[in-house]
Amino acid sequence: MDFEIAAILFQDGIANGAIYTMLALGFVLVFTTTRVIFASYGDLIAFSALTLHAIQNGKLPGTMYIVGVLALLAAVSECWWLIREGAYRKIPKALLLWLVIPLLPVCLVVALQGVPLNAVGQILLTVALVVPIAPLLYRIVFQPIETSTTLTLLIVALVLHYALAGLAMVMFGAEGVRTAAFLSGSFSILGLELQAQLVMVVVMAGLLSAGLALFFNVTLTGKALRATAYNRDGARLVGISSRQSSGIAFMLAGLIAAVIGILIAPTVTIYYDSGLMIGLKGFVGAVLGGFVSYPLATLGSVLVGLVEAYASFFASSMKEIIVFLAIIPIVLTRWLWARHEVEDEEEHA
Repeated sequence: MDFEIAAILFQDGIANGAIYTMLALGFVLVFTTTRVIFASYGDLIAFSALTLHAIQNGKLPGTMYIVGVLALLAAVSECWWLIREGAYRKIPKALLLWLVIPLLPVCLVVALQGVPLNAVGQILLTVALVVPIAPLLYRIVFQPIETSTTLTLLIVALVLHYALAGLAMVMFGAEGVRTAAFLSGSFSILGLELQAQLVMVVVMAGLLSAGLALFFNVTLTGKALRATAYNRDGARLVGISSRQSSGIAFMLAGLIAAVIGILIAPTVTIYYDSGLMIGLKGFVGAVLGGFVSYPLATLGSVLVGLVEAYASFFASSMKEIIVFLAIIPIVLTRWLWARHEVEDEEEHA
């Protein structure tokens, strides 16, 4: 391996690491707020890429049907719960939040069918369709079992992955797709050729990370999420709704997934079940951060990207194995040095 090849692999590793960083941030955000290891997170990325491809080709994306069904189920679930609680006055607000708002992008997609859209319009429409899926899934699947153990929540998340993958196959078909590139070409810095797409991915990862940092440190909602992540019961005692915080966390995770799907769609062939493998790489980065530290999750994700890039050169057929094997010594080290305490969730068992 000469310097030029090493530099190219380094660029690929940084680009992959940027993607996995965004994924890991979503995993950590959801887990710290809700204790859910969102195993079906990668499916939202696949939905984003498949939706963008359908919109670019002037077709109605299958995502609109998924959003429509989920919105109806979420609205029925919320209204039934309010009726049981006797909170009839909150039903109109619940219908607006869980039915009307999620259906707005669906109606917009139908209204704009056949209308040529520029790249920005295609991206915005894709994001508007994909983002509601995550909070709707939370309301339907995870909120009713929010006091369950972490293991139970993980099992449910895994089952949800296979359900979403099956829906994706029915709605989008089994063929892989790639979207049209938004940026092309390259430029030279210090003698190194940098692809414009790579720079865009890294810049977007940086902007997204900075945006999340500002959100958590400046906004009242972000501080409420931090409080919920730090002490769920304590946040509830001071008037912070844990369910509202959880819904916001899932919505932000959906936004991150939508952005990732749009970024990787021009460079990677996406199938209906591609989300699992993509999500697992971000999961490894989140594990390296202990599922609690954003900086460590970022560092771990970049390391995963670099390991994957260089492993593809030395042993391309085993790169996936090498990436996942790298998690074992890290987990063992964290386990040996961690303080072993009884989990809070056992109190709810």
